[in-house]
Amino acid sequence: MTQPFDNRPLTAAETDALRARQRERNKVMGLILGFLVILFFAISIVKITAKPEHAPAEGAEQVEHS
Repeated sequence: MTQPFDNRPLTAAETDALRARQRERNKVMGLILGFLVILFFAISIVKITAKPEHAPAEGAEQVEHS
């Protein structure tokens, strides 16, 4: 069975410990989010600058098929 929920107010030490855990969790989430932003930015730059393989090279003449 589950334990009954304790509704008593937290002590100063418990509050400090809770806030410290929240700060650490927020730091980790911030780092993960920052890493994802940098990753998506890098992928976007690579996709924008990449030339498609099927595109003709610059200066090459196009042959018209009829």
